[in-house]
Amino acid sequence: MAAINTLIFDLGGVLVDWNVRYLYRKIFDEEERMEWFLKNITPYSWNLEQDKGRSFADGTAELLEKHPEWEAEIKAYYGRYTEQFDGAIDETVSMLKDLVDEGKYRLLALTNWPAESFDWARQSYPFLSWFEGIVVSGVEGVIKPDPEIYQLLFERYHVDPATAIFMDDNVKNVEGGKAVGLQSILVESPAQLRHDLFQALGREV
Repeated sequence: MAAINTLIFDLGGVLVDWNVRYLYRKIFDEEERMEWFLKNITPYSWNLEQDKGRSFADGTAELLEKHPEWEAEIKAYYGRYTEQFDGAIDETVSMLKDLVDEGKYRLLALTNWPAESFDWARQSYPFLSWFEGIVVSGVEGVIKPDPEIYQLLFERYHVDPATAIFMDDNVKNVEGGKAVGLQSILVESPAQLRHDLFQALGREV
């Protein structure tokens, strides 16, 4: 079995605390009504188009044409975009810092993230500069779990998937990683990630 020399992190849900509900709980008084809106007006599939490179303006315009009665709520999605974030996930960032200080592994990131807000992310989360490289879906025009985005990372950073571990909080992306030959970990909590990663590296947990 090849020795692991590269660790590939997802960002949202792993190192950055993102949840669209942080914003919409400020807008809706009723949880049930909020969930209906998120499922039927701003579904995850629509959000993924921005992750794939569509502009915030074009994504918003599409929904306003379909659902003009929800204008204020739709415009809030990107008009108040930063309210969807609640800082860094400190425990995972601390683990990442330890890995940086050790200097034993190449550290890369692979994220589904809109291109036009990633400069804000870099300014807001200084630890993003710790990565040797970050592949951003909105910049590349392709999203996880499409095999193309994993291959792009392999080629750009000369990664042998047999020597890498990939970590993501989305089961579809984890399965996508496995499909291209990556040992992949589904992230459910910082403690579980640390346990599973160190176990995979053959280190004391």
